[in-house]
Formats: sequence, structure tokens, C-alpha cells
Amino acid sequence: MTPQDSSAYLITLAARAPVIPVLVVEDETKAAPLAEALVAGGLALLEVTLRTSSALDALARMTEVPGAVVGAGTVITPEDARAAKAAGAQFAVSPGATPALIAACTGIGLPLLPGAASASEVMALLAAGFSFAKFFPAAQIGGAPGLKSLGGPLPQMRFCPTGGITPESAPGYLSLKNVACIGGSWIAPPDLLAKEDFAAIRRLATAAAALRG
Repeated sequence: MTPQDSSAYLITLAARAPVIPVLVVEDETKAAPLAEALVAGGLALLEVTLRTSSALDALARMTEVPGAVVGAGTVITPEDARAAKAAGAQFAVSPGATPALIAACTGIGLPLLPGAASASEVMALLAAGFSFAKFFPAAQIGGAPGLKSLGGPLPQMRFCPTGGITPESAPGYLSLKNVACIGGSWIAPPDLLAKEDFAAIRRLATAAAALRG
């Protein structure tokens, strides 16, 4: 899968919902009910960050939930990409991009959403063939105004801003022409996961799914 094909595929997926939940799962036994709650709330695209020892097992369990499209986040190395693919990830998300990571994802057919934080990084991704990137850490590098400014000289790139976005700031990002969707960690907060309050998580997902409407 070329970078061009990867971006086209992911932009199509992004049209399904305005928010991709960014998930940190410490206990894989909670993965399936978590995915079920998110999908029931209207959020089908799920990003499981590779930040815990349970992440790959959690990802694998989520892929079994009907309607869920599950990707791996915090994919940094070729080894991360291969492990994510083996666990059933349907896409990968990275905070940045390296030639080695791009080559690995291309080689194994794993769609990649690479990260960028500056105009130079966006230009490098465009030169590599990407037209869809993660803008990270969004709130800390200019927020929605900064991302809007990038759209002037670099209208070819669309973004999924992630990092520090809240329900209150989300509409400002989603109103931008160069934003396809956003990533949000507020939808499945640690306290609700710890209590296994999946009904509350579903309500948060439903509210997030309505942000674009």
C-alpha cells in the first residue's frame, strides 16, 4: 500500500465519525466491552495506543467487536508496525514519521497516519506521498488557529489533530477545511474504565459523534 493509497483509505474511514477515541488500555479484559460501548455510541474508528503491556492483546480483542475498525497508536518503529499488524490492526498512527517506519508500513500493507508538528514536516510527508497526517500535539503547537494557518500554504494536506483536545475545543478544530477528524482521549477516561462504567463511556461517545452534526 503506497502512502497515496494509505491516505485515501484513512480519509474515507475518517468520514465515518468526527472523533477517533485515543485509548490507553491497562486491562485487556475490558477491551471488548469498551469497544462495544464506543461503537454503540457512534464511534467506529478506535485507536489503541501501544503504551501498555496489554495494548496488543486489547487491540486483538477489540477487532472481534462487530463494527469496530481498530488501529494502533504510538507506532514508532518498524517492530511496532509489524506487531500491530499481527495483532489485527487495520491502521497505524504515529506521533511523527521516519523513513524506516514509512517503509515498514508500506511493505506490510498497514495504512499509516503519520504525525507532523511543523510546516517542514508536513512538506516532507507530502513529498513522500501522504495527504493525511496527524497534527500532534495539537493544543501545544498552536491549536486550531495554528492548524488553520498551515492550510494556507499547504492546502493539499488534511489532518487529524490530536493532543490536548477537549469537548469544548473540538468544534473549533472540526470547523476547519483541512481537518478530516480529531483524536480525543476524553471519551474513555481512566476513572470510567477503572469503574467499568461503559454506559457513561457510551454517552460520551454519543456526544462526540454528534459534534460534526
